[in-house]
Parts: sequence; C-alpha cells; structure tokens
Amino acid sequence: MASVSSERVVGRWPWAFLVALVLLALNLRSPFVGVSAVTDQLRSALDVGNGAVGLLTSLPVLCFALAAPVALAVVRRYGAESAVLACLGLVLVGSLVRSSGSFAVAVLGTVVIGLGITIGNVVVPVLIRSRVAPERVGTVTGLYTAVMNVGSMIVLIGSGPVASASGWRTALLAPAVLSVVAALVWWRVVGTSRRAAPGPAEGATSGARDVATAVPSGPVWRDPVAVLLVVAFAGQSTSFYSLTAWLPSILADEAGAGSAAGALASVFQVSAVVGALGVPLLALWLREPVAAGVVGLLWMAMPAQLLLAPSAYLIGSVLGGIAQGGGFALILTIVARRARSDRESAGMSTLVQSVGYAFAAVGPTLLGAVHDATGSWTAPLLVVLGTTALFLVSTVTASLSARRPRDRGRAA
Repeated sequence: MASVSSERVVGRWPWAFLVALVLLALNLRSPFVGVSAVTDQLRSALDVGNGAVGLLTSLPVLCFALAAPVALAVVRRYGAESAVLACLGLVLVGSLVRSSGSFAVAVLGTVVIGLGITIGNVVVPVLIRSRVAPERVGTVTGLYTAVMNVGSMIVLIGSGPVASASGWRTALLAPAVLSVVAALVWWRVVGTSRRAAPGPAEGATSGARDVATAVPSGPVWRDPVAVLLVVAFAGQSTSFYSLTAWLPSILADEAGAGSAAGALASVFQVSAVVGALGVPLLALWLREPVAAGVVGLLWMAMPAQLLLAPSAYLIGSVLGGIAQGGGFALILTIVARRARSDRESAGMSTLVQSVGYAFAAVGPTLLGAVHDATGSWTAPLLVVLGTTALFLVSTVTASLSARRPRDRGRAA
C-alpha cells in the first residue's frame, strides 16, 4: 500500500492531524440530525407532512449508498486531503441552501450535504490508514466514531433553543460554523503534509491510489457471511436513522417531554460513545457471538421501552445508544476477521455499507408516513422493534458462521 510519508507526518504533527480529524468528524452526522429537533417548525413553515420532513433526514443516508462512486472519483482526482476540503465545502454550501427557501430548496441543499458527507465517509479510512501507526488505527477509528455521535448530541441539544430564539432556519444553519472551523484547520494540516512529504509521487494523490487499488473485483456477495452482514447493517442503520429522525417527536408526544425533547434525545447520541469504545473491549472478554447477542438485546430494549413504559425514556435511550454505537463497530470487526485480504475486506465493507444505507434511507420517511396514517407512534415503534430484532438475529448468525473454517485459497 502506498503511503503519505506516514512516519514523517505522524511523527512530527500527530496532534494537528487528530484535531483536524475530530473537527471533521463533528461535521459528518450533525448537519442532518438537527432536523429532528425542529420538526414541528419545519412542518408548519413549509406546509408539509411528517413523511416529507423525514425525507430531509433520509436523503443524506441515501447519498451514502448511491454517491460513493462520485466520492471515489473526487478522491482519485484531487487526493485525500483535498477531498476533505471538498467534503467540508459541500456541507457548508448545502447548509446555506437548505436554510434559504422552500421545501424543494431544502431538499436540494440536503442532497448537497449528503454528497459532501459521502466524500468524508470514503476518505476518512484512507487518511487514518496513511497517517496513523498500525497499532493505533483501532483507537483512532473508535475516537472518530465516538466524535460523530458527540457532534450529533451537541446539535440536538442546541437546535431547539436556537430555533425558539431565532427560527428553524438559523437552527439548521448554525452547525455549519463547525465546517468552516474544520476547513481552516484542515487547510493548515494539508499545507504541513505537503511540506513534510518526500516527493510528489507520494503526495496528495497517494490516498486516491490506495482507494483505487483497494477495491476488489471478486464477487464478495457470494459469501453467506457477507449477506448476513448486509442484513445486520441494514437493521442497524435503519433503526438508528429512524430513531434519530423521530425520537424528539416520540418523547414529546408519548413521554410529555415538550420543548426539552431534543435535548433529552441527545442521550441516545452521547451513549453511543460508550458503545463505540466499550463494545470492542467487551468482545475481548466474551465470545463474539455472545457480545453480539448482548448488543442486539440492548438494541431491542429501546423500542420495547418506548412502547411499554415511555416515562422511562432515559433508560431506553442509554441502552439503545450503547447498542447503536457498538453495533457499527461489531459489524466492521466481523468484516475484518472474515476477509482473507485487505482487498476482500474493502469489497465486503463497501457491499455491507452501500446496501445497508440504501435500506436505512427508507426508515425515517417510512416511520413518518406510518405515523401519519395511524395517528400514533405504536406502529412506527413496532417497525423499529422489528429492525432491531433483525440486527440481533443476523449479527449473531454472522458471528457464528464467521468462526467456522473457510477455504483459505486465493482471496477475491
């Protein structure tokens, strides 16, 4: 694998890169989770229903699934570091457009945000692999995952008060300040990297070469474990994005949370930090299928609690948050252990996330439409209970199957 002179860059500027990565991570989920905290204002101001509002949350997720080839082309053409600047620029432009006009304009801005975040999703693994010592890759990846949830928490806490004081447009635009700060810091890191790199052949385009050469041509979808992981990731992501979109509304309607619903929903996001960092440690003490079962049961506990005891929402949010943070890490762990090479791992990860996100994109819109049709949150929560059960069964089965002997022949 080509590198970006990782020894010199990491050795001389480790904290600069980590700070830049953290600021980038803050921008990779927060721009669209804030929609859930201003749902009522959006619906009233733009004269749309819950299903349409849910579209503003589900469209970025659909971009994750469909725009990956575009993101890969950006990385190939301009290099990894410059692709980050493109990511942050698109997030900023999309946020401005989304807050400036009608519902159709908001949809357009949301698509631009989704494209920017998709570039970030593609380029971050390249950057971590090229700039972080191998023994620290897991720690830095966990940090990156945790910070994305922290960013979501900050936006959920702040969007409600900002919307009350200055309107929903300001509330949706405010997080874009983070993209400006991140771009300025990243610009400094890019300049440092170019001065530290030994030559143009290993400069900004090396990250692009890594992506280009990492994509395998073998049909990883023929592996039954890969298919199970696709189902698991679909259940994981559909549950997460559906609850992210509608949890404030559910808490307001079912638990009487009122204007504090957005802040209370942030517990679901911040608890994911515990899962993202803690579940990999749990897997060291328990057999992986057992750890997968524990995470799956924690996932199911959240919609079950909201159905049976809405007033205990803090307990359910903590359990569900731990599960959603740990579930993502667990799936990627199984991918890494199952794959016989870096090429096969990249192909399996791409398959799992692309198909899984495509299903997840339907979740928020589906839950909003079901709520509009039934007039209550019972049926939507039963849908989430089903997707979390799907995660439980498929993840445990995939973990058990991945432990069985496999043909160790030539990798795809």
